[in-house]
Amino acid sequence: QVQLVESGGGLVQAGDSLRLSCAASGRMLSNYYMGWFRQAPGKEREFVAAISWGASSTEYADSAKGRFTISRDNAKNTVYLQMNSLKLEDTAVYYCAASRSWSGSRRNDYAYWGQGTQVTVSS
Repeated sequence: QVQLVESGGGLVQAGDSLRLSCAASGRMLSNYYMGWFRQAPGKEREFVAAISWGASSTEYADSAKGRFTISRDNAKNTVYLQMNSLKLEDTAVYYCAASRSWSGSRRNDYAYWGQGTQVTVSS
């Protein structure tokens, strides 16, 4: 029903900022709740942030609060993750995901996933 493609990852230094984008196709993004997850080597995929259809509600992992901001532009079928004050522990592959209902941090409730984009933070 929907295809998701992440972009914007790369190699940055600690303290820098980076904005990830997730472009959707197949269906209007406004019909879906969206989330960002990340996975480091050898670790489980963990929740980062989520946003509702109309961007009226957002949810963040404790590690992201105050540093990351999730937003969406339904007209462009795009979801963003603005990451500021990046830390070494933010290094991971970042994935965007879509759900037809509010799923928040519940990874298994998201039906559609992108291929991921690598974010590497160095000191």
